[in-house]
Amino acid sequence: MPKIVDHDERRLELVDATWRIIARQGLEGATMREIAMEAGFANGALKPYFPTKDTLLEFAFGHVFNRTNQRIAEVTGGKSGMEALRAFCLEVLPLDEERVNEARIVIPFWQKAVNDAQKAQIHQQSMAAWLDTIRQFLAEAREAGEVRAAVDDSILAGQLLNMLLGAQIEAALSPESGTDFGHAAQLDGYLTLLAA
Repeated sequence: MPKIVDHDERRLELVDATWRIIARQGLEGATMREIAMEAGFANGALKPYFPTKDTLLEFAFGHVFNRTNQRIAEVTGGKSGMEALRAFCLEVLPLDEERVNEARIVIPFWQKAVNDAQKAQIHQQSMAAWLDTIRQFLAEAREAGEVRAAVDDSILAGQLLNMLLGAQIEAALSPESGTDFGHAAQLDGYLTLLAA
């Protein structure tokens, strides 16, 4: 009897293999052959799932974004205002090896998005969703008296998002063993300024 293949599970195995290769060798080292070997598949086995490395990178970015959003939903559930905003930011910041590796997936995706309209649109939609969430938490915090800064919440949201993305760049470009950049303390310092 033929083995039943779970195609979604196989795609995720390939994405996980892609992360490991990119984290170790960079995007250029992540050839389809290397990814197949890392995942324990024959080289040709990738084609039905990801015809090109480009389609695999797009899927990997979407998977990273969705995974981060699942974590965010878990940690912000039942919270609002400043507490929810801080929890949101801590899930995006590259504070451990897993999130540093996620940053190493995101950075090459951004590089490709510079000259690829479809990837640029995926990035813009993802960041627009995060900005909406940040603005919502800021509005709740302001309503509760937790934010007193005389700066529009849209500007604050943009600053905060840029800080989170900058932290991802710093982590992605760091030596492999680095995960402590003081990002959590920087975040807390910024949020304290909003309450001043």
